Amino acid sequence: MDKKALMEKLAREAYEKGCFNGTWLYAENGEIVSKGALGWRDAENTLPMQEDTIFEMASITKMFTATAIMLLVREGKLELDEELTAIFPEYPYPGVTVRHLLTHTSGIPDFDVEELVTEVREQVGQIPSNSSVFNAICARKEEPRCAPGEEFCYSDIGYTMLAHTVETVSGMPFEDFVKKNIFEPAGMKDSGIYHTRRDGRPSDRFARNMVLENDAFVPSDLSRFSGYVVGSDGLNGCDYLHTTIFDMFAWDKALREEKVLTFKEQQIMYTPGVLNNGEAAGADEDDDGYAFGWEAATEPENGLIVRHGGGMPGLETWFERFVDKNRVLVVLDCRDYADVRVFDGLLSGFEAIARDREPEPIVSIEDIAVKDPDKSKWEALCGKYEHPEDGDFIIDEVFMQDGELHANAVNDEGDDLTFRLYPIGENEFGRKRGMLRVTFGDGCLTFDEQTFKKL
Repeated sequence: MDKKALMEKLAREAYEKGCFNGTWLYAENGEIVSKGALGWRDAENTLPMQEDTIFEMASITKMFTATAIMLLVREGKLELDEELTAIFPEYPYPGVTVRHLLTHTSGIPDFDVEELVTEVREQVGQIPSNSSVFNAICARKEEPRCAPGEEFCYSDIGYTMLAHTVETVSGMPFEDFVKKNIFEPAGMKDSGIYHTRRDGRPSDRFARNMVLENDAFVPSDLSRFSGYVVGSDGLNGCDYLHTTIFDMFAWDKALREEKVLTFKEQQIMYTPGVLNNGEAAGADEDDDGYAFGWEAATEPENGLIVRHGGGMPGLETWFERFVDKNRVLVVLDCRDYADVRVFDGLLSGFEAIARDREPEPIVSIEDIAVKDPDKSKWEALCGKYEHPEDGDFIIDEVFMQDGELHANAVNDEGDDLTFRLYPIGENEFGRKRGMLRVTFGDGCLTFDEQTFKKL
């Protein structure tokens, strides 16, 4: 198997279908097998993507926040089962430990980050920091979601509390602590915690996250997501590591060579949290569970694998370490993809190759759509449909536009969506920007195993 050629072919196909704009790197046994860069790092297509382009990493940052916590535990300045109230007496959630926050099992409220940072921004008159958000949380005193350890609930705010803890216990700004204790020892020369919307981009090597709006790419801080993107830019712990594919390769090497964490410490970090009922926190069909800033999985043929993805408007990142087989995969993308199937096909293809398997062909929704469909019955499908007001995803109306079937919907974040429905089977339709499959019956439609009547 020519892994280099296969990966380059997949990346080129995804790029040509408008669904990959970024960099990738795959290595085995400390040697780079495949790497590359395709696309642009600005919205105007004036700055070509380079292999050393610096990307925001979004939630991949969490593994570094967890590492900072582990270093403080090593120094005896912190304990994993220490309650936050021992460090912050004003913290309104007794019983919540450092370990709970690391494994997303704290039971704290499922805070809406955009709502929270908007509120604090209006109060303090600037993009809020971790400390100002912490103060707001203490002042709010919202009811917890559940008792600590009862449920797994992924929480960005939980990781901002961990970064706030690092600053308080170490006496150093979070940015300085991770640079001195993680990035420098690991040889991550182009890495840092940066707040580019608040402070500006240090150079044009920094990629802009670009959102697709009205068939054009717009920097995310100027897009419809600007309130969230700009308002949360002062936070630490959950995001705002900026780095390159080469520095993430260096991070993998540093872990293998125990430059930052010992193998014993890493083993602790790769062990999923445990809920009060004994089940692994965050376990699903793909992962054994969520550990300390890592999702962990064990595969019969590949052994232990630890990984994490990241996402922000206009950004997708992926980092996967094959701990036992000494392999590592990094994929960074800074533009909305036109078709989720294509990007998923790219990532799935890379992961297959990393596991010594032939990748499946990349297909778009146009590739699987029925050619020359019979549209004579489509008008009968149009109209309003019932739906629960609090549903995660709601299809409100189906209608014809320019000879094609479309839908108005509301997603789980409350955003209004309008999209084309592509015929992909008998009475079955799909969406380009998502994996939604809608099946029409007699006066009803079905998706996500739920059926809704036409009004």
